[in-house]
Amino acid sequence: MKNDVKERRAVRGLSQGELAAAVDVSRQTINSIEKGRYTPSLPLALALARFFDSTVEEMFDDQSD
Repeated sequence: MKNDVKERRAVRGLSQGELAAAVDVSRQTINSIEKGRYTPSLPLALALARFFDSTVEEMFDDQSD
């Protein structure tokens, strides 16, 4: 699943660890989401969207190009 978590995190100047702490997951989880190796659960996707003042649909794209 494509996402723009890494780009949004970079804009805010956050490390993976800082973002992980903000949404109560491990840094490894954030790394896996950013690399597209892990699709977050709905509660985690919602937490990330809320953190970035966005919607899940804006942040995550399940469409294949």
